Amino acid sequence: MNRVFVFMGLLAMFSQVACHSEKTEKEEEVKYTVSSAVEIDTSFTKEYVSQIRSVRNIELRAMEKGYLEQILVDEGQFVRKGQLLFRIMPRMYQAELDKAMAEVRVAEIDVENSKNLADKQIVSNNELAMAKAKLEQAKAESAIARLHLNFTEVRAPFDGTIDRIPLKLGSLVDEGELLTSLSDNSQIFAYFNVSEPEYLDYQTHVANRADNHVHLLLANNELLPESGIMETIEGEFDHETGNIAFRARFNNPNKLLRNGETGKIQMTVPMKHALIIPQKATYEIQDKKYVFLVDKQGKVSSKEVKIAAVLPDLYVLSGGLSTSDKYLLEGLQKVKEDEQIKYSLVAPKDAISNLKMRTE
Repeated sequence: MNRVFVFMGLLAMFSQVACHSEKTEKEEEVKYTVSSAVEIDTSFTKEYVSQIRSVRNIELRAMEKGYLEQILVDEGQFVRKGQLLFRIMPRMYQAELDKAMAEVRVAEIDVENSKNLADKQIVSNNELAMAKAKLEQAKAESAIARLHLNFTEVRAPFDGTIDRIPLKLGSLVDEGELLTSLSDNSQIFAYFNVSEPEYLDYQTHVANRADNHVHLLLANNELLPESGIMETIEGEFDHETGNIAFRARFNNPNKLLRNGETGKIQMTVPMKHALIIPQKATYEIQDKKYVFLVDKQGKVSSKEVKIAAVLPDLYVLSGGLSTSDKYLLEGLQKVKEDEQIKYSLVAPKDAISNLKMRTE
């Protein structure tokens, strides 16, 4: 008899537990949040790999052949305009100048003698003219000799920084041989390539804005303190790449940047009527982005979306959704394709209200 009572008690307890569990499951039934894409005017920062070039960067080459007699600067040294950098052995050219100057003096004496004789009508005026012509010829030859002598001294044509010096003291230098390069780094150019669609967007939406400043992200992922100005665009597209080169100018007062560095140009691009959704509402399969669409009956289906731009916490879409579509905002890992869910609607602007974005 006792066993019967025990059995009946256990049965009643299990029945209560089962009912309680069923009730708990119903109470804990998941309700998802759903929203729609919002259309808004915004802007985003686009990065372009850039090559940094000095505003002035030239090669300094020998103008005369000879032995490198003096190197008066060091690699990496800052020099001033007109400063003597190199001297090629000038003795032969000095001798040629001395010879030419002596010939000038001889010609001057001939002119003086011819003039005296012509005044006394001892020689004709033609002989005086011939003497004057020889004087002019001697002066021209002396000017050429002086020029050759000056070419043995290589001076800085502007303020700048000396690059590598490949030759050593005493080297035999040929005419036209590279001595070093000189860079004026007070300002720098940043060149970067832009695709044809981006070029058209820039010309249409950006070029005539009042603010055409850009920023430069350095190789150590730090921004250059000085902002730059978009200055010019090359005349034609590269037929092989389909790109066109843009150029921005930056001040470089601390000489931090040098010719040949790399960086990334950051350019703010405005977008009118951009379609925005949160990044957290998407998932990725094989480099493609998807969302879960939810129809009026609560049925879930996946849909690929096209990303036009990436903002902090947000995506700008170029296709895949319209403002009338409802997408699953949260709980993407909990649902399956064609699953029926219960949901509540969140206003599109509320869905992105706490996320980072830039509006105009």
